[in-house]
Amino acid sequence: MASISKLSNPNLTCSSTSFKPNSPQPKCFIDFHRKTASDTIFSSSRLSIRGNHALRGSLVIRCSQLDGNGSQIKRTVLHDLYEKEGQSPWYDNLCRPVTDLLPLIASGVRGVTSNPAIFQKAISTSNAYNEQFSELVHAGKDIESAYWELVVKDIQDACKLFEPIYDQTDGGDGYVSVEVSPRLADDTEGTVEAAKWLHKVVDRPNVYIKIPATAECIPSIKKVISLGISVNVTLIFSLSRYEAVMDAYLDGLEASGLSDLSKVTSVASFFVSRVDTLVDKMLEKIGTPEALDLRGKAANAQAALAFQLYEKKFSGPRWEALVKKGAKKQRLLWASTSVKNPAYPDTLYVGPLIGPDTVSTMPDQALQAFIDHGTVSRAIDSNVAEAKGIYSALEKLGIDWGYVGSQLELEGVGSFKKSFDSLLDSLQEKANSLKLVSL
Repeated sequence: MASISKLSNPNLTCSSTSFKPNSPQPKCFIDFHRKTASDTIFSSSRLSIRGNHALRGSLVIRCSQLDGNGSQIKRTVLHDLYEKEGQSPWYDNLCRPVTDLLPLIASGVRGVTSNPAIFQKAISTSNAYNEQFSELVHAGKDIESAYWELVVKDIQDACKLFEPIYDQTDGGDGYVSVEVSPRLADDTEGTVEAAKWLHKVVDRPNVYIKIPATAECIPSIKKVISLGISVNVTLIFSLSRYEAVMDAYLDGLEASGLSDLSKVTSVASFFVSRVDTLVDKMLEKIGTPEALDLRGKAANAQAALAFQLYEKKFSGPRWEALVKKGAKKQRLLWASTSVKNPAYPDTLYVGPLIGPDTVSTMPDQALQAFIDHGTVSRAIDSNVAEAKGIYSALEKLGIDWGYVGSQLELEGVGSFKKSFDSLLDSLQEKANSLKLVSL
């Protein structure tokens, strides 16, 4: 396939270390070098976190090859998150060498998500991809085909690392997500073909094909699920679109004709912090005391209501009929969990969203903060009445939730397209220089 779009760290250091899936896994020691400072109470809301312990430093991971008699790996709060509350912590980043993920797996990370922006950063800022890219260029590959080969290798290697978790949980966890070209966000059939192609070339049981929750791609999700391909539905910003995503999953399962649905799974990536970023600006424009008091509360309130929709949708006669065929719930995945406003607690979009049968995917900042001073306690449905009150209060102030969802979707798709195009441009420049050197 020449062009897929035409079918249409903790602060980890990327280095050129080769991937050796059969090499002994390192024992890892996790230390913290930090100072904490209690901040003012951000909000009395149960949907927020009291106090902010700012992380002054970073998670330091020291790895060494030890035998089975070596020191024990330190348990972290991530283990408790999964074992006590049933939420799976995933890591929202990927770069070479993928073996850098081993300490994170040891610390309790159970899956990985990626997107065009992540790969743009990884490939453009690291020398670890140079050798493979050079070989692809000299073999006559076009730039976009070369890009996908770089990506597929990373995804395959990461899938290998997480396969034991996938096997141990019977396909409940251990997934690695890779997104179709963002250029296909308004192309229903192109997205289906791209998803089929990616699923085929990655060829790993624990890969999730990411498809955006645009209106044009909702039918794509149904079709891809019906083909038995597991999907991570991304860029969900509103309750109405989330309902459409769940229905597409159920419709796809019913249309599949499969007698055993246990191997077809899905997550619905509901974005959080970006909601507050936009709504806070709207509230500040209104400027009343009531409006200003609601800053930093919209995202988690909407997320709490999304969880209510999730519990309702995956119950009742329709769902029970699918369960008899082995169907698994499309888990809610909290995405965009890093805090954009430094005045807010750095675990604002992790701790308040803890709930059973869900996933929280965290980039470096959020992961470090939660491991350092996160508290494990079921919170997503601890005060649903308050969430409804916040959601309604925002509507009364003139916040149009439909506008918020559509605007954030436009921005999200646009951002991924920009990252994708920027990376292809930089790869083209690199390819031109390689060709000049070889002359």
